[in-house]
Amino acid sequence: MARPDLEVADILRDHGSAWRDANAGRVSLAALKAMSAIENCRTAALGGHVARCENAACGYTTIAYNSCRNRHCPKCQGAAAREWMEARAAELLPVPYFHVVFTLPAAIADIAYQNKAVIYDLLFKVSAETMTTIAADARHLGARIAITSVLHTWGSAMTHHPHVHMIVPGGGIALDGSGWVAKRPNFLLPVMVLSRLFRRLMIERLTAAHADGLLSFYGAHAHLADGDAFSTYLAPTKKTRWFVYAKRPFAGPKSVLAYLSRYTHRVAISNRRLISADDRSVTFKVKDYRIAGAGQYKTMTLPAHEFIRRFLLHVLPKGFHRIRHYGLLASGVKAGNLARMRELLDVAPPPEEPPGKPSATEVGDGVSTPCRCCGGRMHIIERFEAGKQPRHHASPSRIGIRIDTS
Repeated sequence: MARPDLEVADILRDHGSAWRDANAGRVSLAALKAMSAIENCRTAALGGHVARCENAACGYTTIAYNSCRNRHCPKCQGAAAREWMEARAAELLPVPYFHVVFTLPAAIADIAYQNKAVIYDLLFKVSAETMTTIAADARHLGARIAITSVLHTWGSAMTHHPHVHMIVPGGGIALDGSGWVAKRPNFLLPVMVLSRLFRRLMIERLTAAHADGLLSFYGAHAHLADGDAFSTYLAPTKKTRWFVYAKRPFAGPKSVLAYLSRYTHRVAISNRRLISADDRSVTFKVKDYRIAGAGQYKTMTLPAHEFIRRFLLHVLPKGFHRIRHYGLLASGVKAGNLARMRELLDVAPPPEEPPGKPSATEVGDGVSTPCRCCGGRMHIIERFEAGKQPRHHASPSRIGIRIDTS
């Protein structure tokens, strides 16, 4: 894939130092680490290796710098998504799959930014509980279902917009375990019923979290530390509809994989959406949801420091998992439930993976990417440590291409 002319890393290298100075003492350690990782990604600062084509007549030599592997880095997430998808492919079932979205209203999103770990966790758990509760109701599906949830915290303009994307098979195991219960064509569960339960449960859990002293408030929201003030703040949200959206089912397992590869490891903005940057501002593409049809974009220009601020809004707390599984796919019961679902659907189990499978990047002393000149096998001839320069030199550029997984 061709290297983008402009990357988030370039913007952070050009403006990050000044931004850190201007915001000293107000930036989380996780955000600072993400900035540093992205700035150093695929540079000599992280070390790397030298690979040479095994074809003696070619001998093309290239230098590859190590990736930072930070989950907020636009360049690193493509490879991570592919590896994750390979692991998930064997879990897909020959049934329709639905895409369901649960979104926090603006008032809750405002306090979620100051309480990421607590409220994002509640968003995951309450949305999953809502789905499994309504699915188990005999008036709707009467079955136990499988859920894969992915947290996104941004809108297209990188504003704070926390929501969960779910992939749900169209059916589940009957409550007594006797058979597979299929959903109705093009319909999974009633979104209005989901919305009302989601609203009630979330407000209850937020109120309990406040009573237990788990929430913190600063600045304009500092007064919400008082219980009565917090109840007053939540009151209007009890009367509005909370957004729950269910799309039509996917065309098949391959389209589910294609969807997941776009969503599971996405970051706030990809390098491909960047248009230009100078010493003051950054211009990028923003999806315009008012225009019908997919792929409709307009441009937005932000001061460079505002661009960085918005990007860092979406750095997650250390150790926080943004992809989770619930219901039949919950940890500890997943293997047995998958086997039972395959049995009920008369699906053969997947073939076992060979032990010691090499990584997607390196195969033995070689690399998976073939020679750019002749297509031969590239052989690693040197590895160099972080901050060091390799002894060997790269061949003169014959093809202006560099791998970029953003």
